[in-house]
Amino acid sequence: MKKLILLALLTVCVSCSDQGNSSYDANVETVKKFLELQASETGFEDQLEMIHPDVMWQPAFHGASQVGKEAMGQYLKGWQDAMEGVVYTPENYLPGVSAETKLADGSVRSYGKWTGIHSATGKSWEITSYHTWDFKDGKIIAGGDYFDAGGLTNFLMESASSETE
Repeated sequence: MKKLILLALLTVCVSCSDQGNSSYDANVETVKKFLELQASETGFEDQLEMIHPDVMWQPAFHGASQVGKEAMGQYLKGWQDAMEGVVYTPENYLPGVSAETKLADGSVRSYGKWTGIHSATGKSWEITSYHTWDFKDGKIIAGGDYFDAGGLTNFLMESASSETE
């Protein structure tokens, strides 16, 4: 009888400790596709389809406020138009948690490195970044980009101005 009670208690403990979110794996795949499409100007419309109409996105630039879907689309398109050969190399994909419950909520986080070529100057660049994606109804509802976008822009503009002098 003691073994049966111990087994039951162990089963309850194991089932309660699973704080995973069943949508996380699908959301990671969505994020991977979203990042792949960011590198492809021909996939822009497909990328927009992955964004929830009520999205609130934090752009990487200093002083930028969160933006909605239309401005987020312009932000993404601006990067696509300014760069070529863009690749995101993730260090990892991590599950996020709800700020309220501290439990896994299906959101995705990633540290990684972007590389590419600036279209106007042909200058190669790379930048380390952190990104977040929250989901609603299988679409990106919130998140943001965290890297030194201003520093990258300054680096590329310095390259452009030194070439014209």
